[in-house]
Amino acid sequence: MIGKLPLNFMLKYVYPRIGHIDPSVIVGPSVGEDAAIIDLGDGRVLVVHNDAITGAVKSLGWLAVHIVSNDIAVRGARPRWFLMSLFLPEEDFESAVDEIMGQVDRAAKELGLMVIGGHTEITSGIDRPIIGTTALGLTRRDGYVTTSGARIGDYIIVTKGVGIEGTAIICTDFADHLRKRGIDESIISCGARFLDMVSVVNEAILLAENGLATAMHDPTEAGLLGGLAELAYASKKTIEAYEDSIPMFKETAIVTSALNVDPLRLISSGALVATIPPDKVSRALKILGDEGVEARIIGRVREFNGNLVEIRRLDGRIEVIREAYFPDEIFRLWERVRLEEIQ
Repeated sequence: MIGKLPLNFMLKYVYPRIGHIDPSVIVGPSVGEDAAIIDLGDGRVLVVHNDAITGAVKSLGWLAVHIVSNDIAVRGARPRWFLMSLFLPEEDFESAVDEIMGQVDRAAKELGLMVIGGHTEITSGIDRPIIGTTALGLTRRDGYVTTSGARIGDYIIVTKGVGIEGTAIICTDFADHLRKRGIDESIISCGARFLDMVSVVNEAILLAENGLATAMHDPTEAGLLGGLAELAYASKKTIEAYEDSIPMFKETAIVTSALNVDPLRLISSGALVATIPPDKVSRALKILGDEGVEARIIGRVREFNGNLVEIRRLDGRIEVIREAYFPDEIFRLWERVRLEEIQ
C-alpha cells in the first residue's frame, strides 16, 4: 500500500494524538483541510502547511516549493516563507543537491518567498531524493478560506486542467515508456513543460481577495476526484460532477491513455478547485478570465446523501466515491514499472 495513510488509520492513530489543544488554532489537522490557520490576535492569521514530494524525481525542487505554496494560497494567504528537509541517496548526491537547490531558488524567486531554514542529509536506503516541505503565509483574520466552507447550491469550478503535475511527471520520469508506446516527441516535450503551470497562487488569491469562494482546495494526491472527495468530506456535502465538463489538455489525455492511467485520479497540482455561490460565479469566471486563467463549471454542491462524489462519466455511468482517501495513479504507475523491471 502506497500513498496517503488510509483515513481509518488517521482517525485512529493520528488525529486523536495532537498534544495540547491551543485555542489560537482556528483550523488544525483534519481531513481535506490544506493548511493550519493560527490566530495571531492582531487581526491577522498565520497559515502553515507541511507536505512531502515523493512521487517525482526530475524537477523535484521546483515542485517542492510550488506544491506547498499552493496549499497556503488556497487559504487566501500569499506564501512568504519556506523550509525544507532534503534527503539524498548516497550515489551522486552532489549533482542532485546542486540541481534541486537551483530549482528551489528559481521557484522561490518566482513566488517572492524566502527559504528560511531546513535540513539536508545523505540517507542510506533510498534510491531517489525525497523532500519534506513547510510554507507559511499571512492573511486577514476575516479573509481566510477553508476547504470545509462549501454550501449547498454552490457551483464547482476548476481552473486550467486536471492532471497537470501528473502529466509533467509522466513526461519526464516516464518519458522512455511513452516513447516505447509510440508517443510523439512533441507531446512528451510539451507535457514536460506543464511544470510551469503547477502554481495556483495567483488565481487562489484573486478569488479570496474578491470574496468569491466559499471553499478552495488544491487537488494533489488522487487528483481531481481525490480533491473533490476531500472537499466534500470536510464540508459534509455531496458533490455532483460531470466528466464532459472537466477541462483537460490534449497532452494529458494522450499520455494517460498510453499508460492506462485515469487522469481524474492523477496528481493535479496546477488546477484549482473552488466552490462559488450562484450569484458570484459569473464574476469569478470573468475575473479569472481577465487574468488569462481558464476556468470551467464542472458541477454543484448538494446536500449530503451518503456519497462524497457522484460523477457522471463520459459513457453515461455514474461513478460513486464514498472514501475520502484513495491512491494516486502516479504511485500505481511507479509500482507497475517496478514490477515490470523485476519480471
